[in-house]
Amino acid sequence: MLAFITTLRHPQNSADYRQVEVFLQETLASIAGQTCDDYVTIVVCNQEPRFPLPPRTHVVVVDFPPPTMHAGPRTGMGPVIWDKGSKVGVALVRAKELGADFVMSVDADDYLHREIAAHVHAHPDSPGWVVRRGWMYSRSRNSYALRNRLFRICGTAFIIPLTAYAVPDQLTTASSPAEIIDAFGDDMTEQILAGHRYALEWWRDRGRVLEPLPFAAVCYHVETGENHPGARLLGPALPHRPHLLADFGIPSRKGAAATWWSAIGPAALRPDLRFRRPFFLKPRKPQLTDPSA
Repeated sequence: MLAFITTLRHPQNSADYRQVEVFLQETLASIAGQTCDDYVTIVVCNQEPRFPLPPRTHVVVVDFPPPTMHAGPRTGMGPVIWDKGSKVGVALVRAKELGADFVMSVDADDYLHREIAAHVHAHPDSPGWVVRRGWMYSRSRNSYALRNRLFRICGTAFIIPLTAYAVPDQLTTASSPAEIIDAFGDDMTEQILAGHRYALEWWRDRGRVLEPLPFAAVCYHVETGENHPGARLLGPALPHRPHLLADFGIPSRKGAAATWWSAIGPAALRPDLRFRRPFFLKPRKPQLTDPSA
């Protein structure tokens, strides 16, 4: 069985928590479109979602304090790692309780291909998978584009056997963030539970060579206002096509003319004037910050 696990940030650390829940509802609906029922979905959050949940969805409500007093999603990497890492740890504990064999960590605003659970079910002896090819999707432009190294930019990119996490027996879903991070260790928390950029190498260095999923399995949703890195779909893109609805559950949000205008018109030509460090200069180990320290 595959467990899709996702977490929501603390309400204080969001621009609009009601919109966060709208994105979560769409992500859960996308997961619920799986063609194989051998899966569960686990959501870890600070308050019960205010909408009906799809079948096979399990919610764990935690009382973790906000990792920073900063209001809004741009909190710095340390608080993000602390909050997300501890909540993913809770999700792994719940996945173990439910008897999951594989785990896929999912960002709570992305969309998943309907054949993921079926593929995992058909290959129970796999060492795990990485999503190399996937889509970057902009709701505001109603457009999308192929990305061949999606795992570098999107956290919804790895399917790993649960046993590889070695979930400590002493942990429960009521454990504190400090207990969870101490049990998993800073390195796994930073690189795997809360990170993804170097996860492929992290697993490889420990003898786990991941297989690429043989189809574009994820739509990475950008320009939501809640993405911590503030990613954007720049340049000419593909206009919404019917397979996005069929495979991912993403409806078209504009008429045909407006969609084509957004995909290849002036919006596609706007420059990105933000300064970005080259990939090789970005730190491999963000600082893990305990807000109670």
